[in-house]
Amino acid sequence: MKKLRILVADDHGLVRRGARVVLHSRPGWTVVGEAANGREAVERTIKLKPDVVILDISMPELDGIEAVRQIRAAVPDTKVLVLTMHESDQMVQRVLDAGAHGYVLKSDLTATLAKAVKSVSEGERFLTPRVSEIVLEEFLKARKERQQGAQAGARTTPREIEIIRFLAQGKSNKEIAAELGIAVRTVETHRAKIMLKLNLHSLAELIHYAMQHRIISPPGSTTGT
Repeated sequence: MKKLRILVADDHGLVRRGARVVLHSRPGWTVVGEAANGREAVERTIKLKPDVVILDISMPELDGIEAVRQIRAAVPDTKVLVLTMHESDQMVQRVLDAGAHGYVLKSDLTATLAKAVKSVSEGERFLTPRVSEIVLEEFLKARKERQQGAQAGARTTPREIEIIRFLAQGKSNKEIAAELGIAVRTVETHRAKIMLKLNLHSLAELIHYAMQHRIISPPGSTTGT
């Protein structure tokens, strides 16, 4: 079995001991150091240059995500495996964007830690099954929302598009009526139908919809619509 030098960083001694038990059961694997906070984790990684760092996100002095960034910048050959209790797609994305190679839930420590360490040490990405499920659910949710938005946009008439544009630009019903040469009550009717059709509940949501579908340009954009 490949020899590995591993550093374990977590502010809870019980978690560090649990990780040691799992890791020391593998022939050739050695825990060369421990850290109880993020700053200590960075300093000891730079000093010891382990093959793999197992790192908690929520630690004192320096949070885990910033610790990941600093470790990856200072010791690029060291692989970083995040061990956390956070079940969040947003957190997974932040961790991976920071440069981590894997994401393991503490609830899965005993079952998957050794497999995760082996995978990241070989240059692979690793997500525990539950984390993969969370990421997939968020992806499918976002895709469904995009499809629903596209379908709603396809049903929007040219006149409704005009009114959406004016509303998103901050024009009042009276101003829109004057621009289009129609009655204010007609604008009000169109506005109500638009909000219902697109399942929007506020002007802020309508503005977001207008930018998302390029009916108006985002603030600071030089592109016309």
